[in-house]
Amino acid sequence: MNLELPIIESVINCLKQHFQTDINAQKISLQATPREFEGELTLVVFPFVKIAKCKPEELAQKIGDFLLENCPMISKFNIVKGFLNLSISPKIWTKTLMQIAENQDFGQATPKNIKVMVEYSSPNTNKPLHLGHLRNNFLGFSVSNILQKAGFEVMKSNIVNDRGIHICKSMLAYKKFGKNETPQSVGKKGDHLVGDYYVIFDKAYKQEIQELLPTYQREFPNEELEKLMEKVEKNTPLMLEAQEMLRKWEQNDPETIELWKKMNGWVYEGFAQTYQQMGVSFDKIYYESETYLLGKKTVEQGLKDGIFFKKENQSVWVDLTNDGLDQKLLLRSDGTSVYITQDLGLADLKFQDFPMQQSVYVVGNEQDYHFKVLKLVMQKLGRSYANGIFHLSYGMVELPSGKMKSREGTVVDADDLMAEMIDIARQRTFELGKTDGFSAEDSEKLYKMLALGALKYYLLKVDPQKKMMFNPEDSIDFQGDTGVYVQFAHAKIAAIVRRAEMLEIPYDSNAFENVNSLANVEIEIIRHLANFPERIETAASRYDPSSLVAYVYELAKIYSRFYAELSVFQEENVAKRSLRIALSKQAGRVIALSMNLLGIDVPEKM
Repeated sequence: MNLELPIIESVINCLKQHFQTDINAQKISLQATPREFEGELTLVVFPFVKIAKCKPEELAQKIGDFLLENCPMISKFNIVKGFLNLSISPKIWTKTLMQIAENQDFGQATPKNIKVMVEYSSPNTNKPLHLGHLRNNFLGFSVSNILQKAGFEVMKSNIVNDRGIHICKSMLAYKKFGKNETPQSVGKKGDHLVGDYYVIFDKAYKQEIQELLPTYQREFPNEELEKLMEKVEKNTPLMLEAQEMLRKWEQNDPETIELWKKMNGWVYEGFAQTYQQMGVSFDKIYYESETYLLGKKTVEQGLKDGIFFKKENQSVWVDLTNDGLDQKLLLRSDGTSVYITQDLGLADLKFQDFPMQQSVYVVGNEQDYHFKVLKLVMQKLGRSYANGIFHLSYGMVELPSGKMKSREGTVVDADDLMAEMIDIARQRTFELGKTDGFSAEDSEKLYKMLALGALKYYLLKVDPQKKMMFNPEDSIDFQGDTGVYVQFAHAKIAAIVRRAEMLEIPYDSNAFENVNSLANVEIEIIRHLANFPERIETAASRYDPSSLVAYVYELAKIYSRFYAELSVFQEENVAKRSLRIALSKQAGRVIALSMNLLGIDVPEKM
């Protein structure tokens, strides 16, 4: 709902009529009028002073007079130096509110006929999901929602890293030390149990390194310590056994495959519970065990077409020096794949499954170089989707020291963090009496809603590319820029709507026609609501939920001012009372829509 377009067109006509000049609409800037001045929109006239060959105040007067006569939207204006402050007719605002209320799909863009695949999560099956995965999953899920709302056709995908030496480390530790225990027998989620064995392997492996190092120091007395350590690390009994287990897996050894399937099965059950608690989902899951051999044919074809080249040792490379990078290995001299090789093949497989124009990879910023290479290589191969490859790079999430510790002391498990958040929400909400009159079941439901809402909001409100500090205690606060503050605002609005229905106060949008004046805060809310579709487009174009977080927080703040300054039910003017109920209802609706796009639920009461 672009309220500014008719004004911009009128300004263009004014400049053409009075000064015989055509101005591009993009050069005309309308800004929100500062609160200390009268008006809703401000036109900066300084850019046109040279054309008009008159003083800024004189030019502003001419444009203002023209708008009053030719643009019905404008009811009056005032001039502050080179700034033309415009007041929009209350009829326009009430009509805008009616249009929002009557639009059942408000904010939903028309189909763009563009397919986008968003890949996120990418867990390893040797350990539970952790704090970094929370930011990853929340980003991927919310970006997918926002893109769908912006009219894109979206497929949410996940590539599970379920093979390789790191997986074999957990398997070997279990085989040696597991004593046939199961998640059921020890009362643990499967992913946590398997993660424990990854830790057990690491401890035993480090012990072997310490035991072997003196022997190697005697055998290679002149070797540098760093090179000596490399030899020791590669030749410990545990590492050699893990490498042998990987070879057996690749040879499809029945016993190894059976253990791999059993332990991965435990992990998938654990992941499913965590994803459900997170509130995220996927349309398609890929597994590295099924895709790691892909890409070799792609590389061989690129070699045949002269896009890649071979070195003397028969390894295959791509030269990216003209693109500002370096030469990149694609196949080893023995013909085996490297990490980028399978990503080339997986990219083609994803396109076969979902012929997309855009492919978004939600991966940490430590992989920036990798995705630059991937995009360049796919462009050189002439893939139709190559230009649409986008790496949604995000920074690391850190916790204040001493807040929470995982079993390893360095990584915070996602399950542990979510459980801690629910505990904090339970304590804070109970202390403030926000669940008075709630049943135990409804109280627990609210605690979880507030906890997960606080967590998601806090992790999404920061620009994805920035590293961030997450403080669980600060995130659950009923004041300030938090998810809980926005959720509480929605609950207040829902209470007003319920009361209006209970009192059977007539809601008549036709009565809006009789509203001849609006308070500034009412205009602010309507204008902010009208900007909702535009803010979705902005968030979608940048793959950045943080702009939508800022939008919904601002809406909650404006409504809180409305709630403090104006009465809904004590208003004697029937038309104004109807308008304020409608205003409340639409503010609550857009808060809920915005939060849902972020993957956050909002309560109906608190």
